[in-house]
Amino acid sequence: MQTDYKTKGLLLLKKGQKGIIHAIFSRFGLMLLMMIAQIFILFGIFRWFEEFLPHILGGTVLFTFIMVICLLNSRMNPTAKITWLIVIMLVPVFGVLLFAYTQSDVGHRALKARMNQIITETKECIPQSGDTMERLTEENQGVAALAHYMHRSGCHPVFENTSVTYFPLGEEKFAQMLKQLEAAEHFIFMEYFIVDEGIMWGQILEILAKKASEGVDVRVMYDGTCEFALLPHDYPKRLRALGIQCKIFAPVSPFVSTHYNYRDHRKILVIDGHTAFNGGVNLADEYINQKKKFGHWKDTAVMLKGEAVQSFTLMFLQMWRIDTAKDETQHFLSYLPRPVQKANGFVIPYGDCPLDDDKLGERVYMDILNRSLKYVHIMVPYLILDGEMETALKFAAERGVDVVLLLPGIPDKAVPYALAKTHYMSLLESGVKIYEYTPGFVHAKVFVCDGEEAVVGTINLDYRSLYHHFECATYLYRTDCILDIEEDFQKTLTKCRQVTKETARHEKLRVKLTGHLMKAFAPLL
Repeated sequence: MQTDYKTKGLLLLKKGQKGIIHAIFSRFGLMLLMMIAQIFILFGIFRWFEEFLPHILGGTVLFTFIMVICLLNSRMNPTAKITWLIVIMLVPVFGVLLFAYTQSDVGHRALKARMNQIITETKECIPQSGDTMERLTEENQGVAALAHYMHRSGCHPVFENTSVTYFPLGEEKFAQMLKQLEAAEHFIFMEYFIVDEGIMWGQILEILAKKASEGVDVRVMYDGTCEFALLPHDYPKRLRALGIQCKIFAPVSPFVSTHYNYRDHRKILVIDGHTAFNGGVNLADEYINQKKKFGHWKDTAVMLKGEAVQSFTLMFLQMWRIDTAKDETQHFLSYLPRPVQKANGFVIPYGDCPLDDDKLGERVYMDILNRSLKYVHIMVPYLILDGEMETALKFAAERGVDVVLLLPGIPDKAVPYALAKTHYMSLLESGVKIYEYTPGFVHAKVFVCDGEEAVVGTINLDYRSLYHHFECATYLYRTDCILDIEEDFQKTLTKCRQVTKETARHEKLRVKLTGHLMKAFAPLL
């Protein structure tokens, strides 16, 4: 399908109604000022305690020592412990009070309780087929064990009879999205981290408005960070005027809160319960290379048709229910997908919630690395690793597995780029191969292993994705598209420069210093 990039579609904002300047002089700017005022007040309180508390507790040294012991015995990630130890050692009492404030979870206790309630209530909504699990166990006991773990952390069953189409570029996904949206008859669910007006969103919105006028249930959900510079606070109201239901996840409010640390980074589109899209592509023009920001934008996605689509329907509804008591789960799951009988392999769509103790996204990646025999080929935009993930990458390479990391050649953010470089030498010494995409920026999140397993989704190899964001992905085992994923990886590799120990040693001093200085604060990035 040929996409017409000359047509902008339906735009709701006039020139000058978005961007950081407009945001500053709007409702957002006022809230930003209120938040800054609160931060100064909190700092003032902390400083007062910093002078007052040591005298009661026997001095700064004793106070700091007690808190360090408590921190070391906490269940926090070891790398995050180091970050907090540095903060506490540099600014003892202030650091402890700041740690206590962030760990108290004041900002998201209600969210955590509500999310846990929803997950518990919907845990058995999609029953696991015993026959499917038995066939998977016969084919690969290791994958079956992974599937058992994934299902333990939520309603993430294994499915068969699902065709999966892989898109090596955002442009290809966009063209197929338009085609599938045009065919919608019952409902359209869209959940994306970024929505920005332009060619991509304009053409999609035009179809959504038309479908809403025809009686299709159209729902859009995007993350509150869009309010910083992309969309005004009243954008949901503008969409509702078109008949489109819209919600913002964690919208900007004038109160300082730890809740802002948890973002909805997922990208989900579900149509009529029979078709779903997932991957790294957001709804903005840079993702289809109609806006050049960091050279050529390399991204990927998958389209599912068949039984596994039910899981994405459920994931969307779980997030939609956060601020409402109305439960529509069974109603929308009653739109049963048509099984694709000739589809090979097994599919597991899954979501990762930052409010539980199961770091599902990271553990799926680590399990693939630990079971790999021939190769694990990885495309990710960021590389800010904790100790466990770095060890898993190195151990796989040291076992003789061909571990290849494909990263951006042109970064979108200077600090994460510099932090990625701090891992290079250690990984290279263990035999991990590293390549950088010279035409531009890699935003894809792809693992492909041994020609049999793959993951395509939204989960980066950084702390934000693995610990702080709501994420989702599609795990694939022996599906037909896995060969397409590996072929795309090899094709992309031809456009990359290889990083060697020599090139790593001769990295720019500015980049090295930035990486080494910021590494202490990597868990916060």
